[in-house]
Amino acid sequence: MAPVTEGTNAEAVRAPRLLVLEAGVSAGGAILRAAAALGVTTYVATHPQMYANYSPELKQLTAGTICPDFTDPASALDELTAFCHRAEIDGVLACWEFLTPLAAHLAAAMGLPGHDPERAPACRNKRLMSDVFTAQGVPSPRTVAARDPGKLARLAEEAGLTWPLVVKPAENAASIGVSVVSDPDHLPDAVRRARAETQKLPHGIALDTTLLAQEYIQGPEFSVESIVAHGEIQHLAVTEKFTTGGADRAETGHTVPAALSNDTRQAILDAASRALTSLGLRDGPSHTEIKLSADGSPYVIEVGARPPGDGIMDLVAEATGVDQARACVQTALGVRPDLTPRHRRAAAIRFLYAPHAGTLSRVDVPLRGGHVEEITVTAVPGDELTAPHDNLQRLGHISLRGMTAHEVNDAASRALAQIRVVMK
Repeated sequence: MAPVTEGTNAEAVRAPRLLVLEAGVSAGGAILRAAAALGVTTYVATHPQMYANYSPELKQLTAGTICPDFTDPASALDELTAFCHRAEIDGVLACWEFLTPLAAHLAAAMGLPGHDPERAPACRNKRLMSDVFTAQGVPSPRTVAARDPGKLARLAEEAGLTWPLVVKPAENAASIGVSVVSDPDHLPDAVRRARAETQKLPHGIALDTTLLAQEYIQGPEFSVESIVAHGEIQHLAVTEKFTTGGADRAETGHTVPAALSNDTRQAILDAASRALTSLGLRDGPSHTEIKLSADGSPYVIEVGARPPGDGIMDLVAEATGVDQARACVQTALGVRPDLTPRHRRAAAIRFLYAPHAGTLSRVDVPLRGGHVEEITVTAVPGDELTAPHDNLQRLGHISLRGMTAHEVNDAASRALAQIRVVMK
């Protein structure tokens, strides 16, 4: 992948060209920076309103944009295919979960590396994903689906599911609409939350609001960060995930690597591999969420056919020396990336939330130093905040580095104990 160069006796080499489907998400900046470092010219498919909120850095890293009608997938595919032919695009990469099926179909239409387009909808729709897992024998929670909440409860009972249950919409992300329901009395509120969002704005992408009731797996949660190149699965890291308790499951942090025994780690990786194979992932990144039951058995919760968000790629790079964003770009362009770990360290991120709803007065944070690399507060005094019920209520984060997972987890606990979010 050589950039354009000038030569007197040789024809200039054209820089590879990449189309990123929506860079205005948490993984987008890392992908665009990695592409620029590789000498890749990057275009972005986005929405005008979304692009208006891009940072100056993202706009500078973007060679051009296209804004198809995402409310009509067939029309968007035709428009993007024509654009790719005109711009001589060499690779397609979706940073946003809701555009992964479109990316798979676009790559197939262009004869470019990508995931299986026929199975791509199951990488976005959790109802379809559960069906695939069941048919292929992937270890996963038992799940029933219905549009009517009464029917959902009946199906759950007939399937032998017991309370608590996880209730969620068939399509969404960032823990939006997800509830852990302790008994039938709390089901109506969970249904209301699951159906609160019917489309992703500003793109206007329609969401399947079919209700899912899922077996609740009591145990720790992890994610597996992977690259699939030419059908070969390579796992980069297992991430330990931290969440709130109760009815809500907002993510409060991540640590790479997860502190696991070799046998447990291998069981998690094996389950992830089975899930990726069942969903037809063959060229591109993936982010697989897994829970361990009380007896240590892994259960695949869901798979995202996209780069991980929440700064996880930065954690992977710090912990292993592998630049996952670079690998994503290379894989999209048909280049097999070098994923050999350079070192073994640990890195963590913890997210800050308000303790309860109200007006923010101030946030007291400790000084950086020791294991604490960065403290960022995005909320300002006077902001109206709510307690966490999904990942959208964050008001900042703290990043930590160390030699082992135990080291950074302990440092994170000490740092969080010093942070005070003061509400009026």
